[in-house]
Amino acid sequence: MTRKTVFPALAAVLVAITAQAQDKRVEISGSAGWTFSDGVSGPGVKVGSFGTYTRIDPLNAFSWGARVGFLLGGNSEVGLLFNQESSDLDITGVSSLKIADVSVRNYHAYVAYNFLGTDTFARPYVLLGFGTTRYSPSAVPVAGVTRDVGENSGLSGTGAIGLKLFPEGRPFGLRLEGRWTPTRIKSDATGFWCDSYWGCYVASKAQYSNQFEWSGGIMLRF
Repeated sequence: MTRKTVFPALAAVLVAITAQAQDKRVEISGSAGWTFSDGVSGPGVKVGSFGTYTRIDPLNAFSWGARVGFLLGGNSEVGLLFNQESSDLDITGVSSLKIADVSVRNYHAYVAYNFLGTDTFARPYVLLGFGTTRYSPSAVPVAGVTRDVGENSGLSGTGAIGLKLFPEGRPFGLRLEGRWTPTRIKSDATGFWCDSYWGCYVASKAQYSNQFEWSGGIMLRF
């Protein structure tokens, strides 16, 4: 092989490697939005003189989050995401009674498929993830008495559809997304947001606590 054929071949390989490296980008984003949440129903718990309550629910509230995604070349993406909703935890029946402030935190690994190319201004995508959801209540005084309210964690999945908007030649853009996160929860004798004062709120079978989040945020790509 002559020098005239070696150099063009080497140049072609370098161009291919460079193009592939440019396709493998990292995207970091933060977001803020609103989460619609529901809890679980049960056979009913009598709370002192307040009556019998048949549901326990985190209320709809502001949420925020962050994620890092790795574009694998082409349209595939893998990454990690976190988001949190800070809300009230209510028990409901004939009326509603706030028993705690609660943080609902989601930790998920995900895979996503991005439609169109990385140089497209508007790029839709779909996302599927798996991880855990953690409910962390902090009890508030009720009738002058403050009691602990137990934490709860459950395996959860998440699914989303969204749109990435990147102006041409810019390293920053905007993400718009709708996401659903179902968490499978089953209480036991020691466990679902309960203590010796309130009594255990028992769900007789495993149920799904659902979250629906609409959010938007700034993205950085490099």
